[in-house]
Amino acid sequence: MDVVYTDDCVQALAPNLAARPFNMWRYRELLPIPQGAELPPLQTGGTPIYEAPRLAARLGASRVVLKDEGRGPSASLKDRPSAMAVMLAMASGAQRVVCASTGNAASSLAAHAASVGLPATIFVPKRAPEPKIAQLRVFGAEVFRVDADYDRTWDLCAEIAEEMPWFNRNCAVNPYLVEGKKTVGLELAEQLGDEMTDWVVLTVGDGCTIAGAVKGMEEAHAAGLIPFMPKVLGVQADGAAPLVEAANQGRAWRPGRAHTVADSISVGHARNPHKALQAVTRCNGAWVSVSDEEILAAIPQTALLSGVFAEPAAAAASAGLARAVKMGIVAPDQSASLIVSGNGLKDTGAALRAVGGPIDVAPTTDAVLKLLERV
Repeated sequence: MDVVYTDDCVQALAPNLAARPFNMWRYRELLPIPQGAELPPLQTGGTPIYEAPRLAARLGASRVVLKDEGRGPSASLKDRPSAMAVMLAMASGAQRVVCASTGNAASSLAAHAASVGLPATIFVPKRAPEPKIAQLRVFGAEVFRVDADYDRTWDLCAEIAEEMPWFNRNCAVNPYLVEGKKTVGLELAEQLGDEMTDWVVLTVGDGCTIAGAVKGMEEAHAAGLIPFMPKVLGVQADGAAPLVEAANQGRAWRPGRAHTVADSISVGHARNPHKALQAVTRCNGAWVSVSDEEILAAIPQTALLSGVFAEPAAAAASAGLARAVKMGIVAPDQSASLIVSGNGLKDTGAALRAVGGPIDVAPTTDAVLKLLERV
């Protein structure tokens, strides 16, 4: 099910933007906000974009723009749908919110729920990184770490949500939350305007984010915020690529394996596969997958050449663009925006695997000078 807005709503958007704060709620004509609903207080949306010419040169594109979603309240793009979830939960009178997550959706929900005093219950798979678990506990969420992978964890959460009078934040079963995700597409379109890039690159797990982003950009195009609809590149990890395999083999999608260092996209059973595949098809986009080695290498490369620290799933967008250029999908004279979906501090273990640790040295000048001679 899609949430559909009238042409009048779309056309009413642009004239009202100049007077509004730069956050996700500025697109209210195209958001499912109930009359009189209370908006969560945390600043959500309004994330910056950066031109990254050195990264563009390394990746082989003419221009690269980074949209840093790691600047959100809980440091990931998932803050957008979680803010929507908390707003709708309060409006509906729900006493608790619940979700299953590899980490980012969970921490974002916990943060926004804490901001309004709404209890939260979170289900995470056993492999969820410790920094993400720490966020959940600090925000006071009730956390169930399930001795299973994400797919079973998601199913278990859905089963519990059916039994309890709670608001389910899982985007695949709640289409209103994808409306929160689409604001990243609306926002990128507004920020770039006539300088919109040829491609927009997003990493994909369940498929909800890429479907939402495409919808947001389509609505932005209809509202006159951008002169054309960009192509979208969907990126998955080699170890969790059911949608890439389906799209590139021209067959119906089916669940597959899920094993990758990029925990946020380690999804074998995508929960929104059809919307994701259809969205990329509508904008004449493409799909690629990248190895864990490419993902790990992209973390320091992206940071060194742009100043933006990306978690593995976010760095996969950079690796995916490089792969697409090598494959001839993206031409060297084309430009691309990378959606950096989460901050690298979410998974410092993976970052240290990519770069190694510090150089240990004795606290003397001679010791440092000797080490410098070896470098």
